[in-house]
Amino acid sequence: MKTRITELLGIRYPIIQGGMMWVGRAEMAAAVSNAGGLGILTALTQPTPEALGEEIERCRTLTDKPFGVNLTLLPSINPPPYERYLDVIIASGVKVLETAGNNPGEFIARAKAAGMTVIHKCVAVRHALKAQSLGVDAVSIDGFECAGHPGEDDVPGLVLIPLAARRLQVPVIASGGIADGEGMAAALALGAEGVNMGTRFCATQEAPIHENIKRALVGATERDTRLIFRTLHNTARVLRNPISEEVVSIEKRGNAQFEDIRHLVAGARGRAALESGEADDGIVTAGQCVGLIDDIPSCAELLQRMVRDCRASLQRAQRYAGSEA
Repeated sequence: MKTRITELLGIRYPIIQGGMMWVGRAEMAAAVSNAGGLGILTALTQPTPEALGEEIERCRTLTDKPFGVNLTLLPSINPPPYERYLDVIIASGVKVLETAGNNPGEFIARAKAAGMTVIHKCVAVRHALKAQSLGVDAVSIDGFECAGHPGEDDVPGLVLIPLAARRLQVPVIASGGIADGEGMAAALALGAEGVNMGTRFCATQEAPIHENIKRALVGATERDTRLIFRTLHNTARVLRNPISEEVVSIEKRGNAQFEDIRHLVAGARGRAALESGEADDGIVTAGQCVGLIDDIPSCAELLQRMVRDCRASLQRAQRYAGSEA
């Protein structure tokens, strides 16, 4: 498959693995890259910039294909050393940087000056236009269906993807709600030139999380996600479980502060759940596409199936269109 995204990234298929906290490790990224997509390491999954450098080198022992690194910039009282993480990414010779979060301008400029290809992931067309003005090579646009933070505009992909494709000159990568070839075909028909998936890649053999978490994703329906942090204006979509239900309940009482739910949503607790397999013991990030997931294939099997089904869907749609008289 050839699009501007495959040409830009040097990959066989226009399929990108999301930069998922605690999941975007070397074995995950390498498996996706070896399967013909673009694997992504998540910088902040590593405890220090030096540890990230070691993880990049570990990834290189597992694949000789292109892979990238995600650096998400979030407001924090005690922010991680973002600049040092970027120093390591640049020094390592990684060719692709995915940015996300707030005020990435300085980081985009430094990465571009180092000759990197930069993808910015955002949830609104206005943010995508700003990123384009800062010189990014592509934009990943996240619809309301997505796992993690969908923003506060609540615009789903069916509207967001064609809007972005219509208004941007750089290629658009569709993200959120995509888990199969039919979704990929829809994204391409809407004007995207690639797709980004997170939740679907969590339910693969190579994902470095406990088998019980993968089974929980397979067993979930499209109704089994919850939106937390709504009242804090920092909405996040996560898997429905007793922890997320309790968070929603606390928020519904009114005047909830982050300190009221901190013990429930702590990152360390969520990481422990992913590693122990106790899906009900912490926050597990998941998108609505869990309703489309019914098996745990290898990454190679998943990508091959997606491309096959995408092509079949596009051909079927072409038949519906018929021919002009």
